[in-house]
Amino acid sequence: MYWKFPAIPLQGESEGPKVSIAGLVVKKFSEVWSRPAGTGSLEDYLIAAGITGISDVDTRMLVRHIRDHGAQNAIIDSTGLDDAALRDRLAAAPDMSALELASTVTAPKAYEVGPETATNRVALIDFGIKLNSIRCLLERDCRVRVFPMKTPLKDILAWKPDGVLLGNGPGDPGAMPAEVAFVKEVLKSGLPVFGICLGHQLLAQAMGIGTEKMHHGHRGINHPVRNLITGKDEVTSQNHGFVVSKKQAEGNPEIVLTHIHLNDGSVAGISIKGRPVFSVQSHPEAGPGPLDSQYLFDDFTANMAASRKKVKGTVQHA
Repeated sequence: MYWKFPAIPLQGESEGPKVSIAGLVVKKFSEVWSRPAGTGSLEDYLIAAGITGISDVDTRMLVRHIRDHGAQNAIIDSTGLDDAALRDRLAAAPDMSALELASTVTAPKAYEVGPETATNRVALIDFGIKLNSIRCLLERDCRVRVFPMKTPLKDILAWKPDGVLLGNGPGDPGAMPAEVAFVKEVLKSGLPVFGICLGHQLLAQAMGIGTEKMHHGHRGINHPVRNLITGKDEVTSQNHGFVVSKKQAEGNPEIVLTHIHLNDGSVAGISIKGRPVFSVQSHPEAGPGPLDSQYLFDDFTANMAASRKKVKGTVQHA
């Protein structure tokens, strides 16, 4: 019997079982709500989640400061501590580099969603997956079993998946050597693989390509990306502070650079030559964001169908 996440509303707007931010900084804070699906105010939502916020901040100035000086730790305080005490607390906060955070948001137990008669069986490795990825798979006739990130590969393969999705999540991929080793074993299985964001970075590392901390990261739902295979441009949703090394990706003979970020030329997608394995730095499931990249889920299901056909053909030929 598999544990089912009771907090996952697969038909709603929530993208996780809990609020994952540590604080909220805004210019204007609305005391009312008007969304048709709304059930309460933002303030009530944050209070229930134990999240501190601050308003009336010049956020445009703050964005310019981050662009000039890079991503930084910050602290919000309402207890009246003096500046020296606040600086001491801030200095004690860990830097994002070498910080592993995925284990704080992965599912505690495996769970399944989707019809048992679905065409595709997808093993989803949860590093902090956004729920719309699951919804996108369900829309494509998938039975999804979500596995905690520390699940042994033999347990995953025992479920006989048609493909593996390496989900998104927080933290520095360079601080996850065990997960990189796990992805190497996944690649040896020969199964189709699709990596999203952190999953993309772990896949790159499994192929010997390093990752780098960005100056201020990509945050937002309007990031332009070019698909180098089709030549089409996409508007994407992105939220990451690390990136795959472009120099190393271009120098790896097994790797095809499939997508680039049009603002800075950074790596936005890769694939492995001759294999049904690919990944992207953006969030193709969106939620929120544009739907330009959801075709990637179609590519993933097509890879699973082709892989099944190849296996059946091999068996019949034998």
